[in-house]
Amino acid sequence: MTNLSRRTVAFGLAAFAPTLSSFPTSNAAPAFGQSSTAMSAPPLARLRLGRFTVTALTDGFTDMPFGYFPGRTAHETEAAAKAEFAARPSGIRFMFNQYLIEDGEHRILIDAGPGGSLGKSGLLPQGLAALGLTCDQIDAIIITHMHQDHIGGLVAGAKANFPRAEVYIDRRDVSFWTDPAKRASAPDYLQNGFRLSADVIRLYPKLQAIDGEREIVRGVSIVDLTGHTPGHIGVRIADAGQSLLMVSDMLFPVVHPAMADVNFLFEQDRAAARAMRARFFPRAAEEGALIAATHMPFPGLGRIVSDNGRLRWLAAAWAFQD
Repeated sequence: MTNLSRRTVAFGLAAFAPTLSSFPTSNAAPAFGQSSTAMSAPPLARLRLGRFTVTALTDGFTDMPFGYFPGRTAHETEAAAKAEFAARPSGIRFMFNQYLIEDGEHRILIDAGPGGSLGKSGLLPQGLAALGLTCDQIDAIIITHMHQDHIGGLVAGAKANFPRAEVYIDRRDVSFWTDPAKRASAPDYLQNGFRLSADVIRLYPKLQAIDGEREIVRGVSIVDLTGHTPGHIGVRIADAGQSLLMVSDMLFPVVHPAMADVNFLFEQDRAAARAMRARFFPRAAEEGALIAATHMPFPGLGRIVSDNGRLRWLAAAWAFQD
């Protein structure tokens, strides 16, 4: 994994067949690998893309209050959720999906979940165990951005839970989340991100802060999706004419893709996030890109489609596909 290609990957879907409180948290976070959920076995979903096997895993879930979506009132967001039979007393359910990429030589994980630090989470090690894997068998982890729900699993229990993995994070996110001035001026609900980011830097001294769009290994490429955070990235997996684009927090359930002007409370640059979605959603619909998204209902796989001029999310069939 050390002799990495630095070939630039073009941003463009033609190549794709794809005060406030913090996040709701559990009262006592379980130890890493000891989920706070009642599930005895976490769900798994697997698909093939050329030589790659991609497995969707989940670390768990939490419910986001209806008032966490700037661009709509809490009442409007709740009404939209009710129209989709997705309204819960505590808000909109967000999954914490991760994706394991295997090609026979490498095991690459996209994001690490909150690791029990918020909501009902901590399932990722159980999901890996169901595949016959342990955390120290992961070769690399691509972190799409340094929010709590994407990095908590790296450092839960104040230790490096993936001791052999090379960790890749966009340099702009590393700079932002390790800047003392930014931490001092940030609202309370972002402080967990700063605290956990400091732990990631301390516990993973060989972390690779990457610049721009590039390949990690052949067929696994970084795509710039900045806006949600300064260094928010996606991951494109492509081989043999098939591809999948993991877009992380570009998509949130209920509000997206129909309401591209709606943000999420924790976004650092709301205007940039809206602009990115406004560009991306119509192109994804036009080209039929297969997408994976962190917070969409498990396994988070689907497409953006145009339905009489209105964009909507269409969950993708993933089981028993030729």
